[in-house]
Amino acid sequence: MSMYTSLEDSDCKSFSGSFQFDFWDRLEVGMRQKDHIFDGFVILLFLLSVSTITKATEGKDGFKQCEHIVKQWASSSLDLKVKNDKHVLQNLLFFLHVPRTGGRTYFHCFLKKLYASSLECPRSYDKLRIDPRKPKCRLLVTHDDYSMMNKLHKDETSVVTILRNPIDRVFSAYEFSVEVAARFLVHPNLTSATKMSRRLRSKNTISTLDIWPWKYLVPWMREDLFARREAREQNGQSVVTSTNPYDTKEMVMPLHEYINNPIARDIIHNGATFQVAGLTNNSYLTEAHDVRHCVLKYESLGDYVLKVAKKRLDDMLYVGLTENHKESATMFANVVGTQAISQFTGSTSHRDHTTKNSSEQGSSLLESDFDATYHHSNSSYQKPNQISAADQGEARKENMTAGKLMDAYESCISNLRKTQSERRGRRQVSEALLQEITSLNHLDVELYKYAQTIFANQHKRMLVNKVVTNQLDSGFDDSYRAFSWEAICIAVSVVFVALFAVLFVTAKRRTSKLKL
Repeated sequence: MSMYTSLEDSDCKSFSGSFQFDFWDRLEVGMRQKDHIFDGFVILLFLLSVSTITKATEGKDGFKQCEHIVKQWASSSLDLKVKNDKHVLQNLLFFLHVPRTGGRTYFHCFLKKLYASSLECPRSYDKLRIDPRKPKCRLLVTHDDYSMMNKLHKDETSVVTILRNPIDRVFSAYEFSVEVAARFLVHPNLTSATKMSRRLRSKNTISTLDIWPWKYLVPWMREDLFARREAREQNGQSVVTSTNPYDTKEMVMPLHEYINNPIARDIIHNGATFQVAGLTNNSYLTEAHDVRHCVLKYESLGDYVLKVAKKRLDDMLYVGLTENHKESATMFANVVGTQAISQFTGSTSHRDHTTKNSSEQGSSLLESDFDATYHHSNSSYQKPNQISAADQGEARKENMTAGKLMDAYESCISNLRKTQSERRGRRQVSEALLQEITSLNHLDVELYKYAQTIFANQHKRMLVNKVVTNQLDSGFDDSYRAFSWEAICIAVSVVFVALFAVLFVTAKRRTSKLKL
């Protein structure tokens, strides 16, 4: 019994000693692990602090570097002066066509009446094959931005453009992207549609997919449409319940997704400002990419771009507004049209007695989106020989007047009025989404306000010129009438004197005969 007891006591003592050893050993190991964890936590905290400080430093330095890049570009752009009178039409007319402003209407219904096809710069809407140095190149109409001026003789070029309310322009760009992309849905899949578009582009035609910005926007939207159609087929969904055309996600990318996509942020938003400034992703300027990158990264730097864009508008011969279509068309006919007519006829002055009547006429286009009708039949721009003879023939410059030009314009767009309709679906867009579009296009909003001021000043100047012209004509007519009455009086006096002389001589002869 004692033996077992002693053995048990011995084992207990051994176990107790072993336990004490393991406990303190494990405790020491645990403490070391905690120390390692604490050290790791300290190191991680240190690295995060260093990273935050580094990013802050880089952000500060990055902003300064971007500010320097943008300031340098803006300074060099603002230093460029227009030597000739900006109100005088020069040898080359550059129509800077901001997409979705109704510019194609002006091209076909105004400029085609003034400029012969032989005077148009080749492939105006095709950047890849444009050649503004062609002999007799007098008219350039293109979606290319203001950087095109680097390829032209600045002192011999007049620039004109049309701007549109930024919110309406975003809506129109979205609608047109969907419209053109949807034409490819006749194909069974995206691969087939892509092959067909490649075949079209290989032919000697100018496809919509060749033209900025649609060469980016349409393929993007086309891919999205096919993806959504495939999803509907897989889910067996054939009915779309939404009645809001801007939020039918089963069929097409909703508007709120469209405006927040990086592609839209890069091309659509503030597009007019970047185009007038010459900074689109289609720019000819070598520094355009860096300036764009900085402005898109640091919103405050956009003020420099806006300042340059305003200066560009100030230097233009004409700035129209899509919403003021009637007044814009009349002003274009009087400001641009009369000077073009004067150039071609070689006259130093031109008085249009029918301007008053023509100014009372205008267009009732609600959207002024000629492009939508123009592209309706296919995805390619029409060639000149595909346009009706009434719209493509050279105007008889010696007989053309501003009044006749307006009449021709009205006749040209008369058929378009029947195809235009108000897009009532826009009423279903929430106020919050409209505010978001406005915020995303804050530069275009400011530029449009500035363009409205320029437009008002142009209108006043046109009215003053018309008053002066009417006074000159009235003075000429008064002088002519005064001269006419004076001539008549003199003629009557001469007749009376002659008659009196004849009567006097006759009476004297009779008296002489009586005396004899």
